Amino acid sequence: MRFGKAALLAAVVSMGAWAQVNVGELKPEASLPFNMTTVTTFNLPWRLAFLPDGRMLITEKVGPVWLVTQQGEKIKVGNTPAVYYQGQNGMHGVFLSPHYASDKTVYLTYAEPGDYGGGLALARAKLNATATTAALDNFEVLWRQMPKGKGGQEGAQVAFSPDGQYLFLTVGERQRFTPAQDPNQPEGKILRLTLDGKPAPGNPEYGKVGASTIPLIDPPRNTETAKTAPVVSTYTFPGPNLTPAETWASGVRTPYGLAFSPSGELWEVEHGPNGGDEMNLIEKGKNYGWPLVSYGRNYDGVPIPSPDTRPDLAKPVIYWVPVIAPGNLMFYHGNKTFPQWDGSGFVSGLATMSLNRFTFDGHGGAKADERWNVGKRIRDVEEGPDGSLWMLEDANPGALIHMTPK
Repeated sequence: MRFGKAALLAAVVSMGAWAQVNVGELKPEASLPFNMTTVTTFNLPWRLAFLPDGRMLITEKVGPVWLVTQQGEKIKVGNTPAVYYQGQNGMHGVFLSPHYASDKTVYLTYAEPGDYGGGLALARAKLNATATTAALDNFEVLWRQMPKGKGGQEGAQVAFSPDGQYLFLTVGERQRFTPAQDPNQPEGKILRLTLDGKPAPGNPEYGKVGASTIPLIDPPRNTETAKTAPVVSTYTFPGPNLTPAETWASGVRTPYGLAFSPSGELWEVEHGPNGGDEMNLIEKGKNYGWPLVSYGRNYDGVPIPSPDTRPDLAKPVIYWVPVIAPGNLMFYHGNKTFPQWDGSGFVSGLATMSLNRFTFDGHGGAKADERWNVGKRIRDVEEGPDGSLWMLEDANPGALIHMTPK
């Protein structure tokens, strides 16, 4: 009897103290508790990463990477790769190695051009930066999505494991729907890799290989037509197909945000279709349902079964109907500048032009606390060395905005 009660308690705790909830109708706060100062502007900025000296690396979707001071002075970084800039594709993320202090390594994610469309690539290089120059040395591509093809929604977010030994890479489903449920294709997956870009030991299918050939399709109209979409071409891997060995979780759509919480949980945010943006607790081997289920509908109105119809698939902890179009997810750490937010998660909103704060219970639960209308499409929000926040506006020109307490 004691064992039964203990097992029941553990099950309740594991589900989180807060129930799954739709926060799409959350009303914005009446006023902002922070000042917003535009420091400089960029052409469609996407991500920023702080260096130990307080300067930032900032990517522009059109291709360049910049080294930027907190006063807005810019240095263009040399030796960046060519990108496939079209629609939602382009230069995406920049991330510091967990061992940057000793290895000076940065990771980039971007859409790599090909003969037919493009494909997500993960690369790394050593940043050689002085007071007046910056360049990427020893540039190497660690992982690339093959075959290259059409469709946006690259994903392209990286989160390093708390022990600094592994990286998690989000791969969007490229608006193709069905590959997200195909274990032989990386689209619609969250991969867990070594810092060298290899399958990580401990993955659910570590050591296994996939089919030697996979089909390529163009983005279909909706989830129903995707089931019979014509094959554009068939790709044959030159070596083993490592997708099964690389995969940590599957069934995600547009995973633009990925971050570890202070308690060590891995959280993700993604765009739904017409409705149904999601915040998911990412766990080993789980299937998050896309395109089999969604709290949204296809853009042309064709319905999609609700997640409530498939208890075998993982449900989002938080979802949005109507959408906010999340730009990223980050966690605030520390008691400097905004001490009241220590441990909070922040999700930027593109469609709602908002910044959204969440609290987490450390047991798989999350709840929405505040939404602030900031009047700009926010692609990224990050914490600076002094605890202040910095945001990037998704626009051309798009502002770099410094947030400080009122």
